[in-house]
Amino acid sequence: MLKRLNRTWRRAATGLCFAVFGIGGLLLSVSVLPLQRLLIRQPQQRQLAARLMVQRSFRAFIGMMRWVGVFNFDFPAQQQLKAMRGCVVIANHPCLIDVVALIAILPKPTCVVKSHLWRNPFMRGVIQSTGYISNAEPDGLIADCQRAIAAGDNLIIFPEGTRTGVDGQLHFQRGAAHLALRTEAPIAALWIDCQPVTLTKGEAWYQSPKQKPTLSIRYLRQIDTEPFRALTPSIAARRLTEQLNQFYNKVAIYGFTEPAN
Repeated sequence: MLKRLNRTWRRAATGLCFAVFGIGGLLLSVSVLPLQRLLIRQPQQRQLAARLMVQRSFRAFIGMMRWVGVFNFDFPAQQQLKAMRGCVVIANHPCLIDVVALIAILPKPTCVVKSHLWRNPFMRGVIQSTGYISNAEPDGLIADCQRAIAAGDNLIIFPEGTRTGVDGQLHFQRGAAHLALRTEAPIAALWIDCQPVTLTKGEAWYQSPKQKPTLSIRYLRQIDTEPFRALTPSIAARRLTEQLNQFYNKVAIYGFTEPAN
């Protein structure tokens, strides 16, 4: 009986959290961020202020989900990431809130945002103010990523391009490898785990698991892209993608005890 009540509560609390997230994004867009535009004239400083506001909001959202009992969180990678600058940060993508957690814990985070989110009334103002990068124009995307890396930003990319499927197999696309090679940035490989799994691809938000899930983020290793740069761009991207995909699928099978070379 108590387990059933707990699950019912988590289902309701999950809906509350996502409602707060959407309304919070809208309020930031129509109040706080326009006020920043009035008070901070220098564009770069205004963008930094907006990013800091978003990061603090995401940390508050993570804290809210923990406080109401929807999720537990474990971020052992946070300490290892404190000094990281100018990296392409890749991770598997099991859960809907992965990017929220990554932005909350990474120093100087930025990300490539799907073009349809720029039309989302709840998030459009936030995305525009932060200067997050749109994937709508491939040519401009590379230049924007190069500028971000040169400024010391850590660029978040999910190589799968979408959340991991129900079979748990990771299928990487070449976009992350192309960006890492074109920006000449090192890759910081992270592993996101959600147990029991929830908020997965094709799963409704109200399908709460029987037990409270724990979302954890671990640092795996840094991967140097320099050995691939002597190859032609297409071959380099293909081989780097294959290496990354094999590495991550090995971690998925063996966990953190098996060397993934």
